[in-house]
This record gives sequence, C-alpha cells and structure tokens, in this order.
Amino acid sequence: MARRGGWRRRVVLLLALALVAGAIYTAVGFLQRSETLITERCTATGAGGEDLATDQAANAALISAIAVRRGLPARAASIALATSMQESKLRNIGHGDQAGPDSRGLFQQRPSQGWGTEQEVMDPYHATNAFYNALVKVPGFESLPITEAAQQVQRSAYPGAYAQHEAMARAFASALTGHTAQGLDCSLRKPDAAGDANLVQQRVVADFGAIPASAAGRTVTVSAEDTQAWAVAQWAVANAKALSITEVRVDGQGWTRLSNNGWQAADAPAGQVTITVAADPKQ
Repeated sequence: MARRGGWRRRVVLLLALALVAGAIYTAVGFLQRSETLITERCTATGAGGEDLATDQAANAALISAIAVRRGLPARAASIALATSMQESKLRNIGHGDQAGPDSRGLFQQRPSQGWGTEQEVMDPYHATNAFYNALVKVPGFESLPITEAAQQVQRSAYPGAYAQHEAMARAFASALTGHTAQGLDCSLRKPDAAGDANLVQQRVVADFGAIPASAAGRTVTVSAEDTQAWAVAQWAVANAKALSITEVRVDGQGWTRLSNNGWQAADAPAGQVTITVAADPKQ
C-alpha cells in the first residue's frame, strides 16, 4: 500500500512539474513575441555586427541613394558611410566639437571652410552632394583604402578613426546600392500611424532622381531593374520606420514588417518594386 502511495505522489509531482514547465514555456513564448521587447534595428549582411538604429539606417539609405543617382560606384557610398558614422554617428546633428565648433550635419562640414552656409550643411541632400563633389576630385578614390579617401576629403585630426567603420560601411553600401540583394533587414514594431503613399513616392524621386514611380491607395509602384530595383527596395526597408512601410516586394522576394523573417520568396515580378504603407491603426 505504501508503495502504491509513493508511486501516486511521484506521478502527481511529475504532472505538476510538467504543468509548471508548460506555463514557463508559454510565458517565455509570449514575451518573445511581445513587441515591447523588439529592439528596432537594421542589419546588413557582412557588417561585422555593427547594426544601425532606424534613423541611422534612413540616413545611410539617403547617402547611398544619392550615390546611385549620381552614377557613382558603391565604393563611394562605402567611403561616405564610414565618414558620416565617424563624424556624426550617421545623424544630422546641429552642433560641432572641439576640432570644429562650427561643424554641422551628417559629415560635420564647416561653413567656415567653404562647405556651404550653416543651413545648407544641415540639409542632408546638400551635405551628401558636397561630400561626393569633393570625393570625385580625389585621384583614384575607388582604389584607395576607405580611411585614406575619407581623410583626403575631411582633413580630420584623427585620420585613422574611419577604419573602424569599414565593415559596416561596405555592407550597408552594398545593400543600399543594390549590389547585395536581400542584404538589408530591419526589425520593427507595428507602425504608430498610417503611411502616406504619396509621401513615399515623393521621397523615392527626391532620393533617386527621375525614376518612374506612382502612388495609388496604400501602394507605391516603382519601375526599376537589377541593382537599381534592389537599391530602391532596400531603401524602402531602411525607411520603413519613419514612413510606416509594412511590405516591400521585388524580383521574386518580399519583406514584411511584422514577420521578422527577413526576405522571403514572394510573388513579385522583375522590373518592378512595390511598397505598401500601413493603414490607419485606429480603423
């Protein structure tokens, strides 16, 4: 009789442990799915673990898009991204440092050294084009080490500092200029507000230039092929946070904001990029 009672107690204990384990597993699963635990970041293949915050990724996308627009090689974008990361952490900041108290913007350009007015160097489009204008005057910049090319443009007091961002710069530049397909991904929470397809269309044209793009409803359709198509598609992913973009499709692949699974096979014809923005979350 004692043996039977002991066996029953062991069965009850095992059942209790199983229930507790199941509850813990369920709780952990719930927490893992909870949006409050999602760290909103963007990653690029081969970046060496140096991810970007969403605002940094959006600035990286702009810098890279302007390189594409100007017909510059991906190497130019790599140099620009490494430079901006070192100078301003890829943020459009309105203050300088001890080395340049009047320096401003993405590249910490100084109005006193001919980069433009303070208002101009705070304009990311002006600042980026000014950087490229100087870079293309550097003989053989395409084959120079990134840190050397950057130094010839910036004349920094710390010329070796650019090298620490080379892996990040190459990876993000390669993805954002379209040379690495499926090379960029962003982990994001649900949109806070509805997206504006017309605004996305305007931004695509502003960044890439005269590119066929139209907006209808919640969808933007861009006609582009090969590397340009992937440049636009991954530009959209990098801007998904700010522009409330929920889905991007291109060349047989799709990126969906809430899946957190990166690029997946999707019904998407070649020669076309489709970008979908969020509906009003209150409806």
